[in-house]
Amino acid sequence: MRKQFLIFATLLTTAAFTACEGHHHGGEEPDKELPEEYYSGGRLGTTSNTTSSCFEQFTPAVEEAGLVANFKRGERRFEVAHATEKSDGLTYYGLGPLYNRTACIACHPGYGHGQRITRYNSEEYGNGCLIIVTDKDGNIASSLGLVPQTVALPPFKPMIDERKLTVTWLNYTDEWGNRFADGETYELIYPEITIPEDGFYSPLEVNGKPLALADAVITFESTIGIYGTGLLDAISDDDLRAQYLAEAPYVTLNPAIWNGATWAATGVDADGHPMRFDYACDFTKLQANTSLWEVTNIITPMFRYLYIPEAYARTASQDADVQAKFYQYYPQWNKTGNVQTDIYNFLTSKEQEVEMDANACYDLMVWMRGLAVPAARNVKDEDFKRGKKLFTEIGCATCHRPSWTTGDDVVVDSYGLTNGGQKAMPRYPHQKIWPYTDLVQHRLMMKNDIRTGWCRTTPLWGRGLNEKATGHADRLHDCRARNVIEAIMWHGASNSDARGSVENFRKLNKSDRDAVVKFINSI
Repeated sequence: MRKQFLIFATLLTTAAFTACEGHHHGGEEPDKELPEEYYSGGRLGTTSNTTSSCFEQFTPAVEEAGLVANFKRGERRFEVAHATEKSDGLTYYGLGPLYNRTACIACHPGYGHGQRITRYNSEEYGNGCLIIVTDKDGNIASSLGLVPQTVALPPFKPMIDERKLTVTWLNYTDEWGNRFADGETYELIYPEITIPEDGFYSPLEVNGKPLALADAVITFESTIGIYGTGLLDAISDDDLRAQYLAEAPYVTLNPAIWNGATWAATGVDADGHPMRFDYACDFTKLQANTSLWEVTNIITPMFRYLYIPEAYARTASQDADVQAKFYQYYPQWNKTGNVQTDIYNFLTSKEQEVEMDANACYDLMVWMRGLAVPAARNVKDEDFKRGKKLFTEIGCATCHRPSWTTGDDVVVDSYGLTNGGQKAMPRYPHQKIWPYTDLVQHRLMMKNDIRTGWCRTTPLWGRGLNEKATGHADRLHDCRARNVIEAIMWHGASNSDARGSVENFRKLNKSDRDAVVKFINSI
């Protein structure tokens, strides 16, 4: 299968790079002095800012649509710490009764990838790791939800007592002894996360069935960079389907997404849009992303309920400590006189008071869809050109597909934020973009792997600027890779989908390996 996949890789990437030469889609005529991949996000989606604020810039499309003020208001929503109670017109509020961080940016430092941690601390900036608890088949512990919340307002208690969580980073030696043939060495590390039984507030469950701690798998998933999300959203569903069709004969694809000929039932949303975002490929179009609105526990008109699993509500309603003080903190919820019933009804209510109105939600979506991608760097350097050529020849460009051309970019508005299109959104029709991802999940078979083993190919655009923007260069889903070499070598397990590319990388001399690294850090 790997040999077949590498043959496919050669054919696909040769065609891709040939097709990329000399074409430009959308916007003004390109600068003849710069190759087109300089414009990573196309003419409508690229910023020339490569400073520490490079991931925070709005796209030219935002300015063209007259949405700069909306973008800045949405940005403020993302960056400002929220309060637990409404105090004045300038304070954003709505945190509680459970949450993770007081501000979104605390998990997405500099709008980029989260950083490697040695302890889980919800008060630490940049500690953007989600605690993932599953059974051994990768099914999420439904008693914790997709985002376990480790901070609680009285009288409630957190889902997980983060003080009892232990992170241990262990050394890993691969089959090559962490050494290239020319003697250069590298290090590999991976995390083990443990939580004792009494670190969980509710008994662990998967879909209502008990999950013994001995059968639970605990891992981390770091927050991803959020710049350029609107551009990925603008890729057409048909083009994404064509990518799956092209790869299906050569490599096994996640059956939860693709059934061999078309989308699986769980691979699309109710409107037929295919999954494309996040490591888990667990949501479709950007404005259909429920997690954007739910996980903060700030009530919006679209989701007038708390993002709290039923298992937690059940446990809290029976907790004598919570019962003793519930009416003190929530007197308005003394509706039946039965405190257990009132607690349960409060936590599961679908009619919570709105804390963030539709206009604010619209501004936040303008901001999310309007984040630009930094322009590529060093594009005229010979090392960049050599690294690009080698990146293709060794097979990396198969999964890290260099470029896409966006479709008509008809904005999907699942929640009516644009009033039926009366309010504008940043749009990116027919732009040639360079994200370096096929938007498909593959398996790397790493030690203490990501949940289910399936991970969407991470876009590489802008990643070389992550240290400048966030203060760290950590990569991969749990930040186990501290640099590009470590990230590449974690792709090298014997049964990894990327094994052939790593074997080819290992055959390169140091100068060529350095050229590949420079290229990856420049795109």
